[in-house]
Amino acid sequence: MGSSHDLLLLLMFLHYAVGNCVKILPDSSSNIVLEVGKDFTATCHLLEGSAYTSDDIEWSLGNVSIVKQSYRKINETSVSVTVNINSNMSGWLRCRAAKNSLSYAQTCIYGILLRTGYPPLKPKNLSCIAVQEDKDISSYLNCSWDPGSRNPLIVTTYTVYANVYVLSNRTDCNQHLARSCIVNLETFPIHMVLKVWVEVKNALGSERSEELQTDSSYFAKPNPPLNVQVLTEVNIPTCLMVTWKHPIDRTILKLSYVIEYRKAASDVWIEVPESFTRGYIESFRLQSLEPYTQYVVQMRCIGESYSSYWSNWSHSVTESTAECILLQAPVKANGKILLYNLSINQDNEMFESRNITADNLRQTYSMELPTGKMASIEITAVNSVGVSPKATLFIPRSDKELPGVEDMSWSVRDEKPELQVKWTAVLPLHHTLHLFEYLLEWVKIPQAVHQTELQADWQRVPNNVTITTLNADLEKFKRYNISVYPIYKYYSGHMWHFQAGRPVTRPAYIQQGTPEEGPTVTVTKSKKNSAELTWKEIPLDRQRGFITNYTIFYEIGNTKQWKSVTVGPNVHTHVLTDLASETDYVVNVEASTEAGSVNGTGCTFKTMKYGDGEVEVIVVVVCLSFLFLTVFIIMLCLRKREVLKKLLWPQVPDPSDSSIAHWSPDFPIKADLPKEDVSVVEVDVFDGKSLCEEDKGVLPLKKDKYLSEEHSSGIGGSSCMSSPRHSVSDSDEGDSGQTTASTVQYSSVRASGYKGQTPSHQPPAFARSESTQPLLDCEEHPDHLNESHSRSSYFRRGRELEPGVLAPECDGGSLTFCPVQEEEASPVAEDPSALCYMPQKSGYRPQ
Repeated sequence: MGSSHDLLLLLMFLHYAVGNCVKILPDSSSNIVLEVGKDFTATCHLLEGSAYTSDDIEWSLGNVSIVKQSYRKINETSVSVTVNINSNMSGWLRCRAAKNSLSYAQTCIYGILLRTGYPPLKPKNLSCIAVQEDKDISSYLNCSWDPGSRNPLIVTTYTVYANVYVLSNRTDCNQHLARSCIVNLETFPIHMVLKVWVEVKNALGSERSEELQTDSSYFAKPNPPLNVQVLTEVNIPTCLMVTWKHPIDRTILKLSYVIEYRKAASDVWIEVPESFTRGYIESFRLQSLEPYTQYVVQMRCIGESYSSYWSNWSHSVTESTAECILLQAPVKANGKILLYNLSINQDNEMFESRNITADNLRQTYSMELPTGKMASIEITAVNSVGVSPKATLFIPRSDKELPGVEDMSWSVRDEKPELQVKWTAVLPLHHTLHLFEYLLEWVKIPQAVHQTELQADWQRVPNNVTITTLNADLEKFKRYNISVYPIYKYYSGHMWHFQAGRPVTRPAYIQQGTPEEGPTVTVTKSKKNSAELTWKEIPLDRQRGFITNYTIFYEIGNTKQWKSVTVGPNVHTHVLTDLASETDYVVNVEASTEAGSVNGTGCTFKTMKYGDGEVEVIVVVVCLSFLFLTVFIIMLCLRKREVLKKLLWPQVPDPSDSSIAHWSPDFPIKADLPKEDVSVVEVDVFDGKSLCEEDKGVLPLKKDKYLSEEHSSGIGGSSCMSSPRHSVSDSDEGDSGQTTASTVQYSSVRASGYKGQTPSHQPPAFARSESTQPLLDCEEHPDHLNESHSRSSYFRRGRELEPGVLAPECDGGSLTFCPVQEEEASPVAEDPSALCYMPQKSGYRPQ
């Protein structure tokens, strides 16, 4: 492997020796190792006969050119470069000679391979151990040390040396940053001095650890004592006998032993001093124990001289002391309890008395204790040897409660696990009141609503102890209420009385888990931009731990864009805000304990389109706007009523009120009035728009103009028969017929003859009206025209027109005003050639 590596380096070296005109000093066929943080100087020398000068030399490291400021010109053929080494500068350092201008000279390149690193650190905390194998100590010495936190970056070797007088053993540890290594001593040197050290080397230096030089037993670790047994001494109820066997022969390693024991219901170990077990012994008597009490015993051993390694602990042995007569209160049974004598007194009067067997200790009694009264409970225990002294517990009056402990807390010890309770003692309020002990009670919380029986257990603790471990096998994931009662005693009536103080209770778990189920969330109120969520607390039997928080997750529809809100463990309702209006949401609530979290049942809801009061505001605004618009329109109509009246009901002149009713050519009404222009109506009997259909072929066209003077009717238009401002002519003359005044004069005329007949000489009737409407064409159908002419010539107000004669005769070829008979239909009314001009939209229609 090494030769291949060198060959590869050589090939790479040859690859970067191009042109054979330059050389780098220092030079090496392998890599050059440099220390990080120090300066390195290399010189590029042009060989004899080179066509280059020092100005043509350039330096590069890897693929990066080195700045000119790092160069130093030595002479015309040599240039050096100096760089500060860092951990990233491993690679090829090249010197290149080339002309900057166009040249046919061959480029020369030479390179050396650099490696950067750190010198090794001194190994610290060297320790070595040889364990017992069978009946001897192993020949393999396992050594370990601290190599330091700095990585040397280059190949570094660690070597462990172990010397026994002139004999030396060594082992190379072929690992990067080695921390341990095993040296084979071939035979463990019993009762001899052993010297051990570690050397570390690399290309930048070497270091040596501190030496360990001591008796070989210092490195030996024995096995635990063998066959450990604990025996009950029947005649000595306060003692136990412990026996064992030596794990190794004393000629190899002389041992001393340590014994530890504790009550089975306690976690406090008591250690027998090592000095009590020195010597080549294999038994020891534990004394001052409590009668009829279970104890747990374990042992370990160590070399008596120069040793630093204890053996592992032996397996634990449990045994009970013998029974003894009850000499004190039943806190110490001293034997198997057969039964209990219980009596309850209320103000020194017997309330209840009975015997309770040992297998039926859970008894519940209920009594009413009036205000200001107190009760006492007395109990004695009986075993096979005798009866215990009486224990008395007083229930105080409700107005004299004694103080409880302070700062109670609990924690879980991870070894088993076990529940440890801690509190702060309080001093009695009176000098006659003494703190006797503490009573710890743990009650398993009922797992169902219908379960009423509480599973309670007790433990007594001396008055000088404020931290202890519950001697109970508590269930995982179940809640317990832990209570601490201070028990006080006082002397009264020639006897001691005991009274419990106020209990302090805390809930606890020996181990917490993930809740079995999550909360079910419901949406109680949904608004435009918010929603109120409510969920119920998880039942205690399904919580499996203390709820640390609730996390609300909500998603907008199916977008997979979840948002979350975290609330406290005592919060069971929350209002989500900043929601989008009229949007579907999915929401669920996650319950968390220190062990994990679980999601509950989710639900969906949709926010409203409008918020609170927005609909009412919109309705009010619309109603008010409609009201204001209505009022505005009404006011506008009132203000513009004359304009609206003219637009909706145009004012039509009433011919009955016109002066034309009393006008004739022979008898002008008022000659002194000023004359006005009157429109001349020219009717062409052959015009299809003026004559009836039946007379179109027989009547010749004649154009006559009649002038007449008339006063203004007062409607605002010009009088009839005045100067011709309006005219209707035939198409041959090309008159335009456009209106030049604001009103149009209308006249009703009749032809002077009907099919060649000559009517009698009667004054023609002339009717005049003023209107802004255009003229109507003659009726197309003769029957309708006859019906129209048969009507009375009087106006609707019944006023008779004045007769008059405008022409001496009416023949078939002339156009004249037809006479109208008074109070009767005109004979000319039957003439279908009569011409009619009527207003199209006038409120008045001539008859």
